[in-house]
Amino acid sequence: MATLTVSGLDDDVVRKLRIRAAEHGRSAEAEHRRILEQVLLGGAAPRRAEIAGRLAAFRAATGDRTAGSVAGLLAETRRERTRRLSGHDDA
Repeated sequence: MATLTVSGLDDDVVRKLRIRAAEHGRSAEAEHRRILEQVLLGGAAPRRAEIAGRLAAFRAATGDRTAGSVAGLLAETRRERTRRLSGHDDA
């Protein structure tokens, strides 16, 4: 196995790495290895696939419609909810 030395890291980065290691019950060195493995060997790929799946489900649930703004989507959602709650749902 090779050895890697990283110099010139910001103190805040080192502090956050140590905190993350403690949260995962690892040494700082073991946590550094895990982060590098996840990023470089594809450990992050399942997360991307999960996000893509959730996005696809959202698009299917919303009929892949688009709106001019978030405010427009919120207003439309409120109108639909009001119709359903008032018993005027045609669907």
